[in-house]
Amino acid sequence: MTTSALFIVLALLMAGQGFAWVIQPSYDESAVPDDELPGPLVMADGTPVSTTEQWPARRAELVEQFTEQMFGRLELSTPGEAVVSEWLESDGRALDGRATRRQVRVCFTEDPDGPAMELLVYLPNGTDGPVPVFFGMNFDGNHTVHADPAIRITQAWVRNRAEVGAVDHRASEEGRGVMASRWPVEALIARGYGLATAYYGDLDPDFDDGFRNGLHALLDGAGDTQRPGDAGGAIAAWAWGYRLAMDYFESDPAVDAQRVIAIGHSRLGKTALWAGATDERFAMVVSNNSGCGGAALSRRRFGETIYAINTRFPHWFCASFHTYNDNESALPFDQHALLALMAPRPVYIASAADDRWADPRGEYLAGVHASPVYALLGDPGLVGAGDHLPAVGTPLQDGRIGYHVRTGGHDLTRYDWDRYMDFADRHLGGSDE
Repeated sequence: MTTSALFIVLALLMAGQGFAWVIQPSYDESAVPDDELPGPLVMADGTPVSTTEQWPARRAELVEQFTEQMFGRLELSTPGEAVVSEWLESDGRALDGRATRRQVRVCFTEDPDGPAMELLVYLPNGTDGPVPVFFGMNFDGNHTVHADPAIRITQAWVRNRAEVGAVDHRASEEGRGVMASRWPVEALIARGYGLATAYYGDLDPDFDDGFRNGLHALLDGAGDTQRPGDAGGAIAAWAWGYRLAMDYFESDPAVDAQRVIAIGHSRLGKTALWAGATDERFAMVVSNNSGCGGAALSRRRFGETIYAINTRFPHWFCASFHTYNDNESALPFDQHALLALMAPRPVYIASAADDRWADPRGEYLAGVHASPVYALLGDPGLVGAGDHLPAVGTPLQDGRIGYHVRTGGHDLTRYDWDRYMDFADRHLGGSDE
């Protein structure tokens, strides 16, 4: 897409949300500010972090900074609390007998009749024990990830999209399997991995209504126009759903809860990173094309910026994050510190060559600058190309931070999944088959 075409598309998007201006992104490397990145190994008071014993305190400080200034607080329960769940359906002969399919209702509160999200889980058959699982949320309903006719069609609000059969904000049979290219279930099963997914709209339907819907409706002061600056937005709600799914996985003996991998694409890539930062039970985290607010360095102001993302999607982050619109240099952190919060667990960052809006170089450099934390903890971080973006189609997987940039645009592809499975094989022991 040409720059002028992108301007037109964004203008139309803005018009649909009541805005009448055009975002004009910069794709000029020479215009990137020469801002110094805050050091992830320096305490807020300036004390250097030089020992492993100091890292937990610095880690807690960074989590609090990201909470207060970016993602916000959203607490209904703590990780590991028992959840109310109900198996809605289970079939041990799914996918021509290769897998067991489960559909599980996981409640947000102790009320079994209250609001909940539905998990779709596929686990490979014929294994000797519990299996590792990739978990990620989807954008249009569980029924869109595979053509399996037994998958329940979501009854939740969905965005109107003719290409996924969504009309009048309701999903339909026409959407069954239309996003299967992003969810290669059979390939994962063949490699010994399970796949689990949930519709992100079960947690927050992803439109700005003043935080009166979704998970926010359960919180005190929901819809209050005087919300605190650190009150959590939509990404905090979706990340809470990742934690809730993890609670369920710990209760399922067929799932190896020590090897659950959080994965997300685009805005859900941002979510997977925040979920992995705040819930260390996830053994590995995958960020696919997460861009601004995800893996890309904000201070570069390349492609999507904090101002652009907060203006288009004011409900994603907490109100305090809007302080940094066109003011990135004032941030007390940058996204390399978010990646560092996964340490020493493996984290994978993926970019696409044509997805300049998400700033591939900024995503890569965040991995470079997160690596000193991994080194402090005794593991190599990003091993490979130094400060230079690696060649397209040349994955870096030797260290605990993985990276690739592939051909094409903003999408989650089979090439991406194959690299994620390779990385999990290398760093988590794969399926042990």
